[in-house]
Amino acid sequence: METVILAVIIAVVVLGVLGGLVVGSRRKKSLPPPPPAAPDITAPPAEPHVGDEAETPRDEPRRTIEEVDLPGGPAPVVVEELPVPEIEIPEPTAGRLVRLRARLSRSQNALGKGLLTLLSREHLDDETWEEIEDILLTADVGVQPTTELVDRLRERVRVLGTRTPDELRGLLREELLNLIGTDVDRVVKTEPADRKPGIVMVVGVNGTGKTTTTGKLARVLVADGRTVVLGAADTFRAAAADQLQTWGERVGAYTVRGPEAGDPASVAFDAVKEGKEMGVDVVLIDTAGRLHTKTGLMDELGKVKRVVEKHAPLDEVLLVLDATTGQNGLVQARVFAEVVDITGIVLTKLDGTAKGGIVIAVQRELGVPVKLVGLGEGADDLAPFEPEAFVDALIGD
Repeated sequence: METVILAVIIAVVVLGVLGGLVVGSRRKKSLPPPPPAAPDITAPPAEPHVGDEAETPRDEPRRTIEEVDLPGGPAPVVVEELPVPEIEIPEPTAGRLVRLRARLSRSQNALGKGLLTLLSREHLDDETWEEIEDILLTADVGVQPTTELVDRLRERVRVLGTRTPDELRGLLREELLNLIGTDVDRVVKTEPADRKPGIVMVVGVNGTGKTTTTGKLARVLVADGRTVVLGAADTFRAAAADQLQTWGERVGAYTVRGPEAGDPASVAFDAVKEGKEMGVDVVLIDTAGRLHTKTGLMDELGKVKRVVEKHAPLDEVLLVLDATTGQNGLVQARVFAEVVDITGIVLTKLDGTAKGGIVIAVQRELGVPVKLVGLGEGADDLAPFEPEAFVDALIGD
């Protein structure tokens, strides 16, 4: 009996132990992982990590791209090169008007040939002399110079008597040269004896080719061996400074410019200052094309002159006139002469008009010489005025 009871107890213990093992094993079984949480779309994206190295911050200094050895050696540095304007060599100015004579004579022959035809008549009566006067007045010679020329021609023809074509041509040539003047100093003053640079201011109304003339004048000076700084004081016309700078770059001249609609006097002042510091020979100042009827603008032109003269006196004030405007050009000339002291005249578009007599009229009006003439659209078509070559072009061979 005792043996049976002992056996039952052992069996119960064994069963209890086995049941505990099964329950323990069930409890130790891993539960399935919880479903991943939905990403927080408002949180910034986490930085990507590579292995364990990304978990520990690096204290090493970062290297620049220049310090990293790339395969195949250092990468070449590509520098974009801006195109350098090619410096042009202007045509020599000596004898330039002679070379352009054919262009001038094409438009002026009506004056010279008309006079020679009338003077060649066998009988020069009052009606013929009136026709001669009409030709001269139509060519814009002016009333007073025309009267003087006709009176002298009448007297010399009367004394001469018989007249050959060559004698008439020589007679007319002498009298025209006498009116234009051969003993006048027509050199553009750019070399003051006591200082550098020479200062030249260019003035004139819109449409006369003033800015273009300033650029061409720079070429004339460079052709004569001068160094030049350009002052773009025409700040009221948007394209004026760009246009002038383009002219300057073609011959290696530096251009000083200011903001659009800025103070012209300030630009002119800075141009002279730069010219002094650079040690150039000449500073050319292009001013705005003032309408001669606008008193305020003309006063401002006077201000530009006064400001520039804080550096040094102006050596030249060149007035640009359009030869095709005729007598209207004389009105412009008078008004400009009242504001600034004009020292020389530049006549443009002289090849496009038969009114070459404006040379005589404007000189008589202002009492200053024509120093340069424009005879075309080419870069080197601005020529020093030579009276002999001009008259020969007027009356032909």
